[in-house]
Amino acid sequence: MKKILLLIAVTLTFLAGCANNDTSTNPTTNTNLDGKSNLKVYLVDSPASLDSVIILVNRVEVHKADSDSTGGWYVINDSLRAFDLLQLRNGASSVLGDSILEPGMYTQIRLILAEGSYVVEDGIKHDLTVPSGLQTGIKLNHEFTLEPDNIYELVLDFNVDKSIHITGNKKYMMNPVIRVMPVIISGSISGQVLPTDALATVFTTVDGDTVSTYPDSLGYFKLMVLPEGIYDVEITPENAAYKDTVLTGVNVFANQNNDVGTVELQNN
Repeated sequence: MKKILLLIAVTLTFLAGCANNDTSTNPTTNTNLDGKSNLKVYLVDSPASLDSVIILVNRVEVHKADSDSTGGWYVINDSLRAFDLLQLRNGASSVLGDSILEPGMYTQIRLILAEGSYVVEDGIKHDLTVPSGLQTGIKLNHEFTLEPDNIYELVLDFNVDKSIHITGNKKYMMNPVIRVMPVIISGSISGQVLPTDALATVFTTVDGDTVSTYPDSLGYFKLMVLPEGIYDVEITPENAAYKDTVLTGVNVFANQNNDVGTVELQNN
């Protein structure tokens, strides 16, 4: 059964071993930058069977090309914050970093964590261990170029279900899995699934990875940060009284949302 997500006002972040190379820049210009660049990084999430996943982040940095592994790191946020990953779905997002930087090529994003991350499952709190999270941080390889007087926006799509596992001695461990997508080349698919008592999961695939969400209490859903292309959207109800449904050939265009309207699930 899906768990009822705790309503926690803060929101989370995290990264891991996924790589993506992109050198395009967002064409949004701002002459007030005086020749510098504005980097904005957002976080969204796929659903999971846990109640909450709370991560404490000390610092977010990006690494400039042509620098060694210890130098060349630029801080885009250095305030201690707590994020609940499972609140970031169906169009909700959190700003992970927003900073003015020198133009040029950058190659990595890094999160330095604080102690105290945890998960809640069936109402019970469990400590969450993230290897190297407090020391060297979690590094995400993603190559991007910042142009003068431009705003460049990245979205990190966290997959909690693939990231957290329980060890043999009942320890909760996280090896973060995240897709990284520039806003300029991604779009979304939204709609409504009825009846709401179907308890549906809505998902599609991107390069073999599943992008999914649970509709909200009124049945509305949004699959976010999808590369341009044509998708099959699958709707799987947990309630066995309803049939699975597939929407084929759904187009996604950059910087646009495709609203597929209301999908009425059929009875078995």
